[in-house]
Amino acid sequence: MGLVYLKEVNPHTRFAIWKIEETAEELLAKLQLNRSEKAFLERLNKGKRTLNWLGTRVLLRTMLDTPGYIDCPSDENGKPYLVNFPHKISLSHSFDYAACMLSTRYEVGIDMELVKPKIEVIASKFMKPEELAQLQPEHRYVEQLLTCWTAKEAVYKLQGKKGVSFKDNIYIEPFTYQEQGSSIVAHLQGPHQHAIYTVYYERFREFMLGYVMG
Repeated sequence: MGLVYLKEVNPHTRFAIWKIEETAEELLAKLQLNRSEKAFLERLNKGKRTLNWLGTRVLLRTMLDTPGYIDCPSDENGKPYLVNFPHKISLSHSFDYAACMLSTRYEVGIDMELVKPKIEVIASKFMKPEELAQLQPEHRYVEQLLTCWTAKEAVYKLQGKKGVSFKDNIYIEPFTYQEQGSSIVAHLQGPHQHAIYTVYYERFREFMLGYVMG
């Protein structure tokens, strides 16, 4: 299907979502890959992981709208970056969808998750007891938990360093969940950085999106 959603966050920043309905061969035909990227693909298990990786790269190419090669490696912490373009980037994928966020001014982070009740099972692993106590169990509880998860994941991706715990180093201020989307405040108190971020969230079809700039 291709591009299904594009949002201009501000004059410098935007993100988009791609629905992956192509085969791996069809996605590969849209890309230029170097030797190391081809070797990486060979190491992936054939199937969903390959499609997700290819889908994020096709979306990145679509957003940059260039006929040239896009050099997009990852650093020692696993954070992707662009060598031959000025943009900061963040990538995500969930099931048959890929997401990409670009900015020419800010570091960015984006996460996309399918809304499923199983998030309740692991809530205590990424939320402090006081964070859980601030939620409203009677109103869209699963969506609230996923808002917190995607916010923490987006902040984690923005800061780009390993050794940061969702539960111990990222704290979500009390908020009232809005079904049409809104923003929440996340405090990063990690070993590498202390900062406060406004994280935006919204529902896209059966998915929750969290995205942040800083």
